[in-house]
Amino acid sequence: MSTPPDFEAMLRSSALRVTAPRIAVLTAVHHRPHSDTDSIIGLVREALGAVSHQAVYDVLRALTAAGLLRRIQPTGSVARYETRVGDNHHHAVCRECGVIADVDCAVGEIPCLTASDSHGFVIDEAEVVYWGLCPSCSNSPSAQHHP
Repeated sequence: MSTPPDFEAMLRSSALRVTAPRIAVLTAVHHRPHSDTDSIIGLVREALGAVSHQAVYDVLRALTAAGLLRRIQPTGSVARYETRVGDNHHHAVCRECGVIADVDCAVGEIPCLTASDSHGFVIDEAEVVYWGLCPSCSNSPSAQHHP
């Protein structure tokens, strides 16, 4: 069993003050990766009591800017957050229920995909989203209606 991350040290190493809302947000996202903002707000309120929406939004923005959280937003979905940062992994998204799973980069070094034409961009990351049905949805009767 892995040990929980030292969020206080992570905040300090990113030159961010250690505050209860920052620790609560990191903890919530660590335990429930790919959570949306409303879910994170609920988890933070369970931990701390009354915390405003704006406070959580501000913390999410600061932690994302500092590289402690990654914000993802698959097409048709609200923004979601995860603590797995800096490894160029990808995601599989269920078309039916919206569940998201991490997919390690298949091969190569960053970027793991080479653009056919970079248009002059210095590309340092590739993002791939795999779409399909999760195991629960692919076994449901409605899965017969998907190609």
